Amino acid sequence: MNANTPYIFDVSTAEFDQLVLENSFHKPVLVDFWAEWCAPCKALMPMLAQIAESYQGELLLAKVDCDAEQDLTMRFGIRSLPTVVLFKDGKPVDGFAGAQPESAIREMLSAHVAEPAPAAPGGDLLEIATALHSEGQLEQAEATLKQLLSEDNQNGAALILFARCLAERGELGEAELVLGSVKGDEHKQALAAARAQITFLRQSSDLPSAAELQARLASDAADHTARYQLAIVQLAAQQHGEALTNLLQLFTHARDYEGGLPHKTLLQVFELLGNSHPLVSEYRRKLYQALY
Repeated sequence: MNANTPYIFDVSTAEFDQLVLENSFHKPVLVDFWAEWCAPCKALMPMLAQIAESYQGELLLAKVDCDAEQDLTMRFGIRSLPTVVLFKDGKPVDGFAGAQPESAIREMLSAHVAEPAPAAPGGDLLEIATALHSEGQLEQAEATLKQLLSEDNQNGAALILFARCLAERGELGEAELVLGSVKGDEHKQALAAARAQITFLRQSSDLPSAAELQARLASDAADHTARYQLAIVQLAAQQHGEALTNLLQLFTHARDYEGGLPHKTLLQVFELLGNSHPLVSEYRRKLYQALY
């Protein structure tokens, strides 16, 4: 999060009036209110930096860590993150809340910043959409992906993420059609993960509710079918930790259930989450211990 050009800098409460308000009498200052825990903030920040750099000094970018600078957060009534405010002549004149595509940000700036640079092609729309998806903002993620796909309808990563958004909204057939349009092997792992997610969602649609399955397990902890079905329902709800716990317990006590289904499903979940996910590392180790 450190500044790396003269046009981009972190600002504290003590410095704000000088670095933002006073500077804004000379050049517009875009203030990015962010926090370390905010995924859309982290996706938006590189785009803002790219935009600021493209103006070559005609626009300054100040970054406010809202966790560290709560006085500023209260002073300007920041209620959601990310929030971006443009200051000019010592006062806020424009801004937006939430992740935005580069084209929208440049359009907002065009009314206030002298000699705007042309928008860079492409932008970081995929990063924005990924952050929105991770925050559960599916409609916003889909809108961002549609913009990206309108420019590049063969973008495999964007197609896969779009399919996952559709699947999570219950549009399983449409999601499968989108995945079928992904070409080549470049995104093989992500494609397999998306298909696994659709499989779990489809399986769960015909199963009892989580509450009913938990009640069955409460009365009979050895009800292997209830435990497996509960794991599937939890996977469909993206409760991955709980699902892995149930699958591992089932594997430990009944590894041959339905022809080794607990082991096969554990491996599917590992594929769904990806090797870098902390749950995968944890449960691979537990699975190894259970095996040997």
